[in-house]
Amino acid sequence: MALAVLLAGCASAGKVGLLSGESGAAAGAVAVLDPTTGAERGQLTTADTQAALDTRTVKPRPLTGDYGALLSAMPPPPQVFVLYFVEGTTTLSPDSVPTLDALRHAVSATSDVQITGYTDTTGDPASNDKLSLDRAIEVRSALAADGLPVANAKVTGRGQRDLKVPTGPGVNEPANRRVEVVVR
Repeated sequence: MALAVLLAGCASAGKVGLLSGESGAAAGAVAVLDPTTGAERGQLTTADTQAALDTRTVKPRPLTGDYGALLSAMPPPPQVFVLYFVEGTTTLSPDSVPTLDALRHAVSATSDVQITGYTDTTGDPASNDKLSLDRAIEVRSALAADGLPVANAKVTGRGQRDLKVPTGPGVNEPANRRVEVVVR
């Protein structure tokens, strides 16, 4: 979606441009097609380049022009907070308390918040699904108790799926016992 917005904002006067993404690298690629035959004329794959659309072959050049207004309209990159838990519980590990404090400062009235809980592979999958959801709900409750506007936060439990550290069944892995909170 963001790439489409960037491209729509950069295609003007017979030109197309590819801006850099959040990391500074190209935010994907742009294929330029012949409007009659549909054949590809070429691609832009390097960040901050542009090409004219009215030529037979795409020749990327450095981007010129001021795209400050377009870039200022882009939302800031999401912030990701990872909180870890004591085995088998919804109790934060002591090392995660500062992360929870940082999360409290990041959430505002306009924030879109996604809270996803996970477990390690100890226990059965159904219990882990419930525990992961309970952990996510516990984080939301901690934020709400501070008066933060997270009542509509998306809360999900993934159980032992999407392990941060791949393990076999029945493995007590602290890095997998987590809640990831994405704040946009």
